[in-house]
Amino acid sequence: MRIGFKLIAEGYGPKEIVRQAVAAEQAGFDFVEVSDHYHPWLFSQQHSGYAFSMLGAMAHATETIELATGVTAPIQRQHPAIVAQAAATLGVLSDGRFTLGLGSGERLNEHVTGEGWPSVTVRHEMLREAIEIIRLLWQGGYKSYAGKHFTLDDARVFDLPEAAPRIVVAAGGDRAATIAAELGDALFATEAKPELVEAYRKAGGSGPRYAEVPLSYAATEQEAAESAHKIFRFGLLGWKLMSELPNPINFEAAASWIGVDDVREAFGCGPDLDRHVEVAAQFADAGFDHLALVNAGPDMDAFFEHAQHALIPALRNR
Repeated sequence: MRIGFKLIAEGYGPKEIVRQAVAAEQAGFDFVEVSDHYHPWLFSQQHSGYAFSMLGAMAHATETIELATGVTAPIQRQHPAIVAQAAATLGVLSDGRFTLGLGSGERLNEHVTGEGWPSVTVRHEMLREAIEIIRLLWQGGYKSYAGKHFTLDDARVFDLPEAAPRIVVAAGGDRAATIAAELGDALFATEAKPELVEAYRKAGGSGPRYAEVPLSYAATEQEAAESAHKIFRFGLLGWKLMSELPNPINFEAAASWIGVDDVREAFGCGPDLDRHVEVAAQFADAGFDHLALVNAGPDMDAFFEHAQHALIPALRNR
């Protein structure tokens, strides 16, 4: 079991995100991952720094911890050729510690180019082509590609790491899990659904399985639940809705019915180690072996102290 930390780029500024990555390394986490978003989800989240810039700074500021996008969408806002170049550069800067997490994206972040938001079927087609282009460019030399959705014209990524980064593909259902198995090196999910792991394995996937574990650390359960409700209640909306809404104002409206008790039930809230392990165990029991812990609590440094001395050892010894 490998234990990672999810950096909440929508809740903190870029410099603080890099500082937290350093603190996560010092606390003993195996990896950190950060979303590549253009907008935050809610009004209470007033940040959304560019993931690849922050990851470059993390590569310079850390020594051993693995770095990952969790995840980026190479289908609209960013052409896959640009993602291939950015990921290759991070592979060089981090001395091979970078993992490229990919997904079919959310309208929240991709609609900003004004091209319209494709159906999920089309997005999956685009993701397949994007992964093919990224892998093609990582082979070295000049490459061209003519697909249904993307064209690559005589392009070359000059700075390549010694080994290509691992590609992790996000999945919320069987179709995306199949893409992860067929074109990716690993699976990524945000829900403790054993059927996702089963679909991944059925399609031939044998790599690591990443998942985000919702926690909120604070001195009391109530304080933790209120903090999680303030900054993370959107996570209870479900992926089908989350992928379709265009702006924070829409998420505010959609999440208006979600109360503190709803969040308390979904998150491991408070200072209790057993509750945190219980929530993480749901993901481990579902078949995930790379757990990225989310902390929606008000004091990140207190969480790192808790993780270093209690939570990480407990999860490793489970």
